[in-house]
Amino acid sequence: MKCPNCDAELAPAKRHGVEVEYCNACKGMWLNAQELDELEDEAFDLGKKGTLVFDPAPNSRKCPECSGALNSFQYRDYDLQLEFCPSDHGYWLNAGQDDRVLQLMRQEEHALERKFGAEDNWTSHLKHWRSPSFIDRLRGLFQ
Repeated sequence: MKCPNCDAELAPAKRHGVEVEYCNACKGMWLNAQELDELEDEAFDLGKKGTLVFDPAPNSRKCPECSGALNSFQYRDYDLQLEFCPSDHGYWLNAGQDDRVLQLMRQEEHALERKFGAEDNWTSHLKHWRSPSFIDRLRGLFQ
């Protein structure tokens, strides 16, 4: 397969524990959907991640598998533009974008953990406020 960025040969490589097709010339990589999911799972393991592709638009790069035009898109509505083959052959990440994907997934996981913690604290407070002893003390204040 040829690199959609510089036309060099892509070679099998392992990045962040995931087997990808890697360009030694420009440091970009080609991943199929499962490989991209595995990359994200290196940093995010809380379940469903949401919509992957936002605002796709055709560009001039070609899919290394079918030579069709790749589409650019906003990755999960973050400020990160990636490319994908509309025929579902895979995703192109430029040099360093794999690290950015991991950073964003770590941030997302941290935000969800904080949200879950806040919900647990709120539930605990509600249980305390609804307990008979709390309600009796509250009534005692107004009598």
